[in-house]
Amino acid sequence: MTNEPAIDEGKPALAAERLNPKNDYLFRRLFGEEAGKCLLISLLNAVLGRSGSQRIADVVIIGETQLGGEWIGDKEVVLDILCKTDRGDSINVEMQIRRFPVMEKRSLYYAAQMMVDSIHRGEAYADLKRVVSINILDHRYLPLARYHSTFHLYEDEEKHYLLTDALELHYIECPKFQEVAFDIDDPLHRWLRFLEQDVTPEQLEELMEVDEMIREAEDRLNQLASDEVTRRLYQMREKALHDRATWLEDATNEGIERGIEQGIEQGIETRDKQIVLRMLARGFTADDIAEATGIDLQRIESLRRSRG
Repeated sequence: MTNEPAIDEGKPALAAERLNPKNDYLFRRLFGEEAGKCLLISLLNAVLGRSGSQRIADVVIIGETQLGGEWIGDKEVVLDILCKTDRGDSINVEMQIRRFPVMEKRSLYYAAQMMVDSIHRGEAYADLKRVVSINILDHRYLPLARYHSTFHLYEDEEKHYLLTDALELHYIECPKFQEVAFDIDDPLHRWLRFLEQDVTPEQLEELMEVDEMIREAEDRLNQLASDEVTRRLYQMREKALHDRATWLEDATNEGIERGIEQGIEQGIETRDKQIVLRMLARGFTADDIAEATGIDLQRIESLRRSRG
C-alpha cells in the first residue's frame, strides 16, 4: 500500500513555475517547430489582422527547429522564426527581449535579404514575393503612442497612395500594450497577454476558455517546461541575456566615467593654456610661469611657440 497521491492522466502535468514565453529560445520552441505550427498560424493571423477568406491557412517553417547549447549561450545570437505562408508570403517573426540599437535598420536589412532570396536568377520582378517582418519587443522603442505600429511604402505627400505592398514591417511593444484596455475579443490582445510571464491563473483561464489555441499553447509550454533539457537550455539563454544586460550597463557606466575624466582633463588643459598665455602676454618668462603655476616648462614653451 502506498500513500502517494493518484495521478490524473487526463490532464497535462504542470510545471512548478511558468516559464517566460518571451525568452527567445522558448518562443522559438513554442512557435517555430512543426509541433507548434498551428500556434504560429494563429499568432500570424492575429498580428496581421487576417480573418475569413484572408486568413493564413498553412505555413512552411524554414530553418532548423532545434538549437544547440553553444548557440543558446551566445549573448549576440538572434533566435527568430522564418516561414512561408500558403499565399507565398515570406514572414520573419522575432522576439526581442533586450533593446537593440537601430532596430528599424536591422529589421529592414533582414526583410530586404528575405526579399532578395524570394526571387531566383532569371525570374521576372513580378515574381518577387511579399515580405513581412514582425518584431515583438519587450521594451519601448518607437516614439509613438501605439503599441502596434505597421509600416508600408506610401508616398510622402499623398499618403493614401501605396507604392507596393511587397514590404510590411510590424513593431509590437509589449510595455505599451500593458497600458491599454484589454479586449478579450481581440486575438492579438489574447496572444500578448499569454506571452506575459506574470499572467494570473484567472486571466489565463479566461484566455483558454475563449481561445482554444491559447489552451494548446499553454499545454505546449507546460510540456516544454517539464523537459529537463529544454529547461536547462532555457536557463542558459536567460543567463546569456542577463549577462548581456549587465555587460551593457557596465560598458555604459564605464563610458560615462571615462567621459567625465576626459572632460576634467580637457578642462584642466584649457585652463592651463589660458593662464600661460595671459602671463606671457604680461611679460613673464617661461621659468617664472613654471615656478608660479607648476606647469611643465616644456608645455609652456610649446604654448609660447604656438602663440607665434
